[in-house]
Amino acid sequence: MSGRYNPRWILDDLFEGGSSSQDLADYIEALEQDLNKFSNQVKQFPIPERSDDIAYVENIISLLEKSSKQLGEVSAFVSCLTAEDVHDHKAKLLVGKRSELGAKFSTVLTILDRKFVQIPSDIWNGILEQPTIAPFSFVLHERRQKAMDKLPVDQEILVNDLAVDGYHAWGEMYDAIVAKMGIDWNENGTVKRLSIGQAANLLSSPERNVRKSAFDKLEKAWLEYADLFSETLNHLAGFRLQTYKHRKWASVLHEPVNYNRMSEKTLHAMWEAISSNKTPFVSYLKRKAELLGIERLSWFDLDAPVGENGGAISYDDAARIIIEQFSRFSTGMAEFAQMAFDKRWIEADNRPGKRPGGFCTSFPDSQQTRIFMTYSGTASNVATLAHELGHGYHQYVMNDIEILNQDYAMNVAETASTFAEMIVADAAVKNAETKEQKISLLDDKIQRSVAFFMNIHSRYLFETRFYEERKSGLVSTEKLNHLMKEAQRDAYCGALYGYDPTFWASKLHFHITDVPFYNFPYTFGYLFSLGIYADAINSGDSFEEAYVSLLRDTGRMNVEDLAKKHLNVNLDRMDFWEKAIQLCIDDVEEFLKLTESQ
Repeated sequence: MSGRYNPRWILDDLFEGGSSSQDLADYIEALEQDLNKFSNQVKQFPIPERSDDIAYVENIISLLEKSSKQLGEVSAFVSCLTAEDVHDHKAKLLVGKRSELGAKFSTVLTILDRKFVQIPSDIWNGILEQPTIAPFSFVLHERRQKAMDKLPVDQEILVNDLAVDGYHAWGEMYDAIVAKMGIDWNENGTVKRLSIGQAANLLSSPERNVRKSAFDKLEKAWLEYADLFSETLNHLAGFRLQTYKHRKWASVLHEPVNYNRMSEKTLHAMWEAISSNKTPFVSYLKRKAELLGIERLSWFDLDAPVGENGGAISYDDAARIIIEQFSRFSTGMAEFAQMAFDKRWIEADNRPGKRPGGFCTSFPDSQQTRIFMTYSGTASNVATLAHELGHGYHQYVMNDIEILNQDYAMNVAETASTFAEMIVADAAVKNAETKEQKISLLDDKIQRSVAFFMNIHSRYLFETRFYEERKSGLVSTEKLNHLMKEAQRDAYCGALYGYDPTFWASKLHFHITDVPFYNFPYTFGYLFSLGIYADAINSGDSFEEAYVSLLRDTGRMNVEDLAKKHLNVNLDRMDFWEKAIQLCIDDVEEFLKLTESQ
């Protein structure tokens, strides 16, 4: 492919040979040895009798950091292998090895956490105040508190062990089924086999017949395997619910809010603010339908472009746009993006055989990043690319921080990414050369607001209701379809003509085991980043330093304290969220004004 930037990533500088890499095999062997050493040290860990008795604690932290880096390196590499080629059978075997190593690591941590619990509180607090331990105080105290909330150590170890071929296996089964899927697409008389990711890109086609045809084919494909996906989802949820029951966690939100270091009060304040401010977005959906010449939008019309979008954007042009706009806010962001393109850390090639979706993953030992997506030249693709580069920059500014303090939650992880995406989207609107182009770019920008306020809300509503149903037994495919359609209708305020009842099957996030309720953190990150963006516009040259400072704190503070320290706002109140939502409403009002005479 011609152009300065090659859209195929390079992995050989990490482990040469891909899934057959001897370097990788040697690295995994070293990791297993270090895990054994870590395990032995944890089992022998003597309970300190004085607050200055910290030599063993220091040793444990050192081993924990080393194992965390190694496991993160292997996990990221295996994720890249399985994403770039869903037919790589050797990579699938490595997924099993990764799960095995992850379970062993979790078991060691479970034992360690119980050791922490056995330390008397006064001695524990004194240990955390020691100069060499103090940098880890938030994370270590968090681990101790969570351990107090779990089962006895032998039972937690059993849960971890059973999860490998139980809980996580259901998520892997989902991936295995999706890997076999695709659709046949007739393009100018030639039938091509498209991956699910390639087919999904067709849903943003300007031609309604193309969108509808792609949607129908995708829905047929998901329906064909719906009963299998019903099995994966039901059993994955069943494992979670049984674990929660034995831990005596009454709410299914207990794990996700703790995982995201936030309170349920903050979560409910955010959704209440959104639910109270959906009317302008319903008006946008109605206007968009008028512009497309239809009475009401169907699900497959949501990503349809309006106005003149200026045609396809080449990968090189996307790189140039992103680097240029990043530089207006942060020299560091621009330099990181330039490095990612130059070093070919991005897999953006539009080809079959790739898994759908996009992600950014970091290699903590080699301090590199890789970004995965399927780029087809749309404005949304440019936004996705900027989004993933935002993730990469977040990790980049934390590379020199202790690995234990780099473990930031998903909601703040989505803050840096959506901030980066917003920079590019906002600049595109402001630099539009014609009214039609501005309408098109505003539409693309508002689509993301609708996604976070309505699509993500529907996912949250579906999961909340599904888990309540699952407590009473297995939920049928038909019932899952009903719950999904009902959640979409509620989230979109009944504004659409047709919905996507099999979305619960097609959305990978419902089947991921690493992160429970993989939905609301996106909306949190979007709105939180709006607050940061507003500050950036008003801060001028002082912004970059303040922004990096906030990002570097994301792994060692809960989100309420993070927001109070860096933005001086209270996240458990609606006013912060409503101010952020108003920025999105301003976009809608401009769109409605520009399209009054369309």
